[in-house]
Amino acid sequence: MTLRVAVIGGGTMGNGIAQVFAMHGSQVQLIDVDDAAIDRARAAIDQSLQRLVKKEKLSSDEAQAVLARLEGTTDFGRTADRDLVVEAVPERFEIKKAVFQKLDANTGPHCILASNTSSISITKIAATTKRADRVIGMHFMNPVPIMKLVEVIRGNDTSDATADFVVRHSEALGKVPVVAEDYPGFVSNRVLMPMINEAVFCLMEGVATREAIDEIMKLGMAHPMGPLALADFIGLDVCVEILDVLKDGLGDDKYRACPLLRRMVAAGHLGRKTGRGFYEY
Repeated sequence: MTLRVAVIGGGTMGNGIAQVFAMHGSQVQLIDVDDAAIDRARAAIDQSLQRLVKKEKLSSDEAQAVLARLEGTTDFGRTADRDLVVEAVPERFEIKKAVFQKLDANTGPHCILASNTSSISITKIAATTKRADRVIGMHFMNPVPIMKLVEVIRGNDTSDATADFVVRHSEALGKVPVVAEDYPGFVSNRVLMPMINEAVFCLMEGVATREAIDEIMKLGMAHPMGPLALADFIGLDVCVEILDVLKDGLGDDKYRACPLLRRMVAAGHLGRKTGRGFYEY
């Protein structure tokens, strides 16, 4: 039976998640706040598919078939028949809480609700619903169509059946699901963000230039991208939000965001998405 999926939020992560499910045969609803946001998401997906066509990894007919499996809507009521919903809205608990409460009211009792959160507690999100056993984390990596990992996070009450369902369907997408426990930042960002933050402290304190810091980490640690370039790719505002979750959740000052990082966010220099961060784009 075809998996019926909804993705909430058509930004960078959301449109990538929608694309991957549609490429693997799912009927996908892409839900966002207005038609303009949906149009931007569909355009981004089309652009991504056309790159695959140019690389001869996909035919033109296959790309059109993927787009045909995508439906854009602003109506949460359309999720009533979905088997799985993946939330990919901004990394703020109050926004996610509102989305999950809407989904809990509109989806069928069988539906599994997943969050693409990179740091917020799945247990806390699940507690805002009446189906904590069917709430789970599916943390995809950016860019979603390329990166293999899905960090699967079980909340306190997530059932074995829910976890098995998500692992099985992640594998069906060609991904590698890896389970992490529900603690702030899980594994990926609990390890990554302090490294990025320390690189920003090195820059602020004049230890080395931005280029030198990134080159040392690329050549010395075999990282494909330096930490400052990676921060720009993720979004400096997102980095601060995750560091704040880590600091609040773990109560340790070692997760405090570097003052330079906060200053750049305050200035609106958020990285690639604004054309300027630690580097210019």
